[in-house]
Amino acid sequence: MKRSEFIKKSTFASAGFFIVPRHVLGGKGFVAPSDKLVIAAIGCGGEGDNDIQHLAKTPNNNSTIGFLCDVDQRQAAPKRKQFPKAKFYEDWRELFDKEGQHFDAVTVAIPDHNHALVGLRAMQMKKHLYLQKPLTHDIHEARIITQAASTYKVVTQMGDQGASCEGMQTMREWIEADLIGEISKVYCWTDRPVWPQGIAWPKTPSRIPKELNWDLWLGTAPKTNYIENLVPFNWRGWWEFGTGALGDMGCHIMGPPFKLLNLGYPHEVSGSASTTYSGVFKESAYPESGPISSSLKYRFTMNNGKDLDLYWMDGGITPERLQALAPDVNMNDALGDYPGENDFEGSTLFVGTKGVIACGWGGSHPRLFSKELQEAASHIPQKYARVKGGMDGHWWQWIDASIAGYGNMEVSSPFEGYGGPLTETVLLGNLLLRSFNIREKVKKMDPVYGAMEGYSYSGRYKALKWDGTNMRVTNYEPANQFLRRTYRQGWGDLVL
Repeated sequence: MKRSEFIKKSTFASAGFFIVPRHVLGGKGFVAPSDKLVIAAIGCGGEGDNDIQHLAKTPNNNSTIGFLCDVDQRQAAPKRKQFPKAKFYEDWRELFDKEGQHFDAVTVAIPDHNHALVGLRAMQMKKHLYLQKPLTHDIHEARIITQAASTYKVVTQMGDQGASCEGMQTMREWIEADLIGEISKVYCWTDRPVWPQGIAWPKTPSRIPKELNWDLWLGTAPKTNYIENLVPFNWRGWWEFGTGALGDMGCHIMGPPFKLLNLGYPHEVSGSASTTYSGVFKESAYPESGPISSSLKYRFTMNNGKDLDLYWMDGGITPERLQALAPDVNMNDALGDYPGENDFEGSTLFVGTKGVIACGWGGSHPRLFSKELQEAASHIPQKYARVKGGMDGHWWQWIDASIAGYGNMEVSSPFEGYGGPLTETVLLGNLLLRSFNIREKVKKMDPVYGAMEGYSYSGRYKALKWDGTNMRVTNYEPANQFLRRTYRQGWGDLVL
């Protein structure tokens, strides 16, 4: 400021002139630009589309989509049309470098393998962060991302909107009132995968679509050929990019017991996965891809010192049928559908000494299966405030908290204490599933078919002992190779 201009402004102030805030002049409902959270959206299609829609339309009109970023012009086109004033970038690194001073917060909804690098960079720039579930591709990344939230003091929210639904608070009140007694088992299951898994990576490459920047899409992943139908959705089934059925729905479905029962790190995980055969006694191994189906058991030690078993099932596997259901009732619909909203995608079932509670994915629509429990539940008072807007409020809550500043307002899925440890727990299951395909070629003698060549699978049908604090499998060292990836050259590393 020039000296003459400074003197002029100082004179105006001393004479009693005041600058009136714009929101006073703008009339009822007007929100000054300075009071709006300016958001940079990384990822415009799929979940990114859903996130942007919710973040752009808030009850308090206190956010704006200032920037859009996507490596695929086909996914970006609808959002660029909807938000013509939002500046568009193809490379998130260029967006951050050039526009960092012009936005306050970042939302990330891209393939899992690039979550952590984008999220950490945003937090290092002191940007509040909304990051889709699962937070990261591997456990090491989840730990770093969680630590970063407190290091850089930014407001974080994991994209598991069910954590904000009314059902979560209702179930908390039921459980604390001892409605179903002591809980020792929880079942979690989903219809995922609803994309191809248990298959080999195609040997024949496909033509890269002209609208897709393939190198940017790969990001931290190894250089590889483009294959048909990988983008925008089927990447979820390939370990280099996605985290399978567990990664897609685990945070949604395991979130209720993790939050409501105050679960920490499990101390053990065991289970099995589907196998396929290419010939008589010739098992096919597809280590690049997740299994067609799996069944896992996590063991937690509760605060009372007792163990709780949490069962995970996917690919069409379900728990044992409840006796309370009539024979012709579809169990998935009865225990986990969203009435009038969508078909079954998953469910959680709490098993207590006095009865059971079931809910849809994310904790929505909790239900009881006896008249006695329903009658008892009707007398349990509402103890906890509900998130305004329910699931929709999950996005709005993060905006309000970001404007309020770190530590001034609670959110439902902060990385610290919830989203980070939950993501680590979910991804621990993938350590077991990937260990399922660790093999060594052996020769064996079959009593019918004679001498045969086959494989020995050392990682199968074990219970992996887990040291959550130090992030180590303590009884099967080969599993630890999946704790942390090496990023492709030129993409750096994850360093706080």
